[in-house]
Amino acid sequence: MIKTLIKSTRLSWASKNFNAYLLALTYAYFSGTLITNPFEILEGLLLVSVFWGALYSLNDLTDLEVDKKDHTKRNRAFIENKIDEKWILIFSSFLIVAVFIISLTTLDPPFTIILGLMLLNQLIYTLPPVRLKDTPFAPFTSTATNSVLRIASCCVLLGNVLLVPVSVYFFMYMAGMATYVMYKSKQISASIVGVIAGVSLIYVLYTGEMNIIQFAVAILPSFLAAIPLYLSVYIDKEKMTQIADILYHQVAMVFFLIVILIILF
Repeated sequence: MIKTLIKSTRLSWASKNFNAYLLALTYAYFSGTLITNPFEILEGLLLVSVFWGALYSLNDLTDLEVDKKDHTKRNRAFIENKIDEKWILIFSSFLIVAVFIISLTTLDPPFTIILGLMLLNQLIYTLPPVRLKDTPFAPFTSTATNSVLRIASCCVLLGNVLLVPVSVYFFMYMAGMATYVMYKSKQISASIVGVIAGVSLIYVLYTGEMNIIQFAVAILPSFLAAIPLYLSVYIDKEKMTQIADILYHQVAMVFFLIVILIILF
């Protein structure tokens, strides 16, 4: 049972958090911001990763019946192994409460506020009666909003939530939305949102609000992983999605962590 619960947290999906923290840290590095709290940054990264693990576990519980009908999700933890709902709720609630307690007692209040916004966004996305996941607003509240909040959680630990320019927040928002619609195999939406994300990327590079090194270390690995994800909209969805998953959630995650440690220490 414990093994199944841990699997439900999708540990490798912490790559999203590593990517967001790396992007924020590149802005601290190139702006000459002195990082005096490297261990707090790592603590924040760990807390956000554990927090999202708990939210993924809850998400799999609320989507269990729907996911059982989706062949591509046959390996989800609670589909492979049946667990009493109460244990999933206890497990997830314990992790969420523990993260909030540690955050409140060891980190600055704005970080905890960001965690609260993450929780609120996920609850209205997954739970009835709102459950935005089943509405046309789903792309605006899922990966898109969460990408912004992940970056902000690192920025507040660095002392300035606007350390990352608003234009870059917007680009990451659109990139997150593009990822979502690609995963949902929405061809027209994926192309439209992808173009908007591409134009916003060109803008931040052209204006100098993101330099080429930042692009190379924090954006390019994600972009390369997104190529098979985009192809999955048109061909062999399961295989292409699996390739994208390996590239981003495993290969890129190791790279992100190494660069984070180099910047911090």
